[in-house]
Amino acid sequence: MIMQRIAPLLLVFTLSACSTLQGTPQPPPPVADQPQEIQRNQTQGLVKIGTVTSLERGSPDDSLRELRAKAAAAKADYYQVLVNDETVVPGRWYGQAILFRKAP
Repeated sequence: MIMQRIAPLLLVFTLSACSTLQGTPQPPPPVADQPQEIQRNQTQGLVKIGTVTSLERGSPDDSLRELRAKAAAAKADYYQVLVNDETVVPGRWYGQAILFRKAP
């Protein structure tokens, strides 16, 4: 009996918590000379042109720098970093990003 009354309330709380994690769509910043890092909620209306990965020895910044350089080489306007994490080998960093262009 108690569970029948609590279950709908728990469902409402769970669903409302999911909406706080998504965030509202935001426009991406204006296009600049170099690719800019954007967040997931800024990708609406952009064209995905591919993905890039990096495997760098050093620090997380080295991995991000390599992703940025690959985005520039691909002539992307924006990139979204999906992963930037240390591998099982200490000091080796793996990064992955999605590349975007502004829609024509």
